[in-house]
Amino acid sequence: MTESMLVAGRQRADAERQADRLDWVVGDAMALPFPANTFDVYTISFGIRNVTRVQDALNEAYRVLKPGGRLMVLEFSHIPNDLMQKVYDAYSFNVIPVMGQIVAKDRDSYQYLVESIRKFPDQETFAGMIRKAGFGQVKYRNLSLGIAALHSGWKL
Repeated sequence: MTESMLVAGRQRADAERQADRLDWVVGDAMALPFPANTFDVYTISFGIRNVTRVQDALNEAYRVLKPGGRLMVLEFSHIPNDLMQKVYDAYSFNVIPVMGQIVAKDRDSYQYLVESIRKFPDQETFAGMIRKAGFGQVKYRNLSLGIAALHSGWKL
């Protein structure tokens, strides 16, 4: 997480209401600044595909979770139907960057978004990476036909 992301997070109304219960820490997902066996839950949404070494981040998630802790990862994924995936790819590469240019005046960020989604491992491969990190009872659930998937695992 970057400093600018923390500043934006602190400014949210729900963060202000819970300010006395939140700690804000800038850290590297591949080398977390916390002792082992610290947390009950580790969650990340739409961010792990941006980590340089995803396996290292999953290993760190395992390290900082307490025994019995749960990992939850929500990320863009792959539609298991090849025809639907081709349709979605055509939409993603031809419409999303243009919409980014029109709405946010930032085509490049939206081009990166669709490219990073396509480069990210499919559901089964990512589930295997979670298992490799040491997690058990690894599962995933496709959302929106597989456009996104929610992966989970337990530190047993």
